[in-house]
Amino acid sequence: MAATQPVATTSREPTGKSTSMQKKVLDGGSIGQFVEFYDFTLYGLSAVILSEYFFPDGDKVTGLLVIFATFGVAFVMRPLGGLFFGALGDKVGRRKTLTVTIFLVGICTALIGILPGFDQIGWFAPILLILARLGQGFSAGGESVGGPSFVYEHAPVGKRGLWINITLAATALPSVFAGGLILLLSTVMSDASFDSWGWRIPFLLALPLSAVGLWIRSRTDESDLFKKTAAERPKEFSPIRDSFRENSVGMLQVFFVLGLTALGFYMLSAYFVTYIQTTGDLTREQSLLTNAIAMASYTIFLPIAGAIGDRVGRKPMLIAGSILLAITSIPAFGLVTSGNMGLAFLGQTIFVISLCCYGGGCYTFFCERFSTKTRFTSAAISYNISYAILGGTAPFVGTWLVDITGVNTAPGFYMTICAVIVLVLIFVTRLPETRGRLG
Repeated sequence: MAATQPVATTSREPTGKSTSMQKKVLDGGSIGQFVEFYDFTLYGLSAVILSEYFFPDGDKVTGLLVIFATFGVAFVMRPLGGLFFGALGDKVGRRKTLTVTIFLVGICTALIGILPGFDQIGWFAPILLILARLGQGFSAGGESVGGPSFVYEHAPVGKRGLWINITLAATALPSVFAGGLILLLSTVMSDASFDSWGWRIPFLLALPLSAVGLWIRSRTDESDLFKKTAAERPKEFSPIRDSFRENSVGMLQVFFVLGLTALGFYMLSAYFVTYIQTTGDLTREQSLLTNAIAMASYTIFLPIAGAIGDRVGRKPMLIAGSILLAITSIPAFGLVTSGNMGLAFLGQTIFVISLCCYGGGCYTFFCERFSTKTRFTSAAISYNISYAILGGTAPFVGTWLVDITGVNTAPGFYMTICAVIVLVLIFVTRLPETRGRLG
């Protein structure tokens, strides 16, 4: 494995004031993250009804395993999308690339809202669903990294943690919005109407949401940092080749650092609603409500953690967060499955606080670890492989662990083991402090 080249120098310069363009970029990055995670979260929140609509009748656990396996299918395409859009973004620019990704992810999600079910077209229904999910994953492979990278390169140096985490906090809002929308529709509509066509409405909304993001991004420009780098790079520049040649150690570190937050976030946003219903015996409305409130708290705690990371550094936040996740995951999952609505909310809130502490370091770290020349490509490769392996499988593994062990808190043990492994790797790989880096 090649040694990682120095990626930047440390700056002690003042942060300066935010400009109008910087704020537009922040808005564009946030709406892009919202749309991407709205599409993915909506699928997880709708798991029960999708399993009944797109697949043949069978036992409940098998149906959920199938739909969560289909959830993970989209993550298989994310590394490929990351390679394609990452290289494109490092070559032609972040802005142009991100206008494509946000449009594609909206189109693919809206398609799910118009697909016929298994009763109408048989096995073509799940096949078309899988194709739509593959399209979602391919486009998300670029959006997930490109948006934060774009914001990072425009952000004031001393506020990068805060700005990145404001952008990433938008990933929690889809759970609040989509969960609240599903709750509203399922409340005001009859069960028959919602199960027949009402569930389609949230999927169709992805298209106008994407249009809003597209409009915001059309009013932004590339950062001076990217323009300078693009002007100075050699003609034979190859983002993929240079990423593996120069950033192999950094890509490995970003892979395991993001793996823990990928697992935790998708447990929280895509699995807990179903988990609470099947193991905690709460109703769909109760599970949606507790999860929506917990996700709303995520949008508050994550920017705070990012601001703290700007003061103390990324590495201390990663260490503290992984320790908290190792300690609190099992009791948090126990509260979530208690069968009591208040305790279910408390368990999710404890988990959110631990996850946000870790997020105070991990999200800015994956941008700072690489130079501008190959940031999009290097981060996209490690980020998307990490999310494919640990994020995309989280609902499936959680359901499978409970089924084979008969222990409701089994997913909490899984989370704890992963947190301990990451904590060890932080020290074994000599993870660097990246706060204040330029370039």
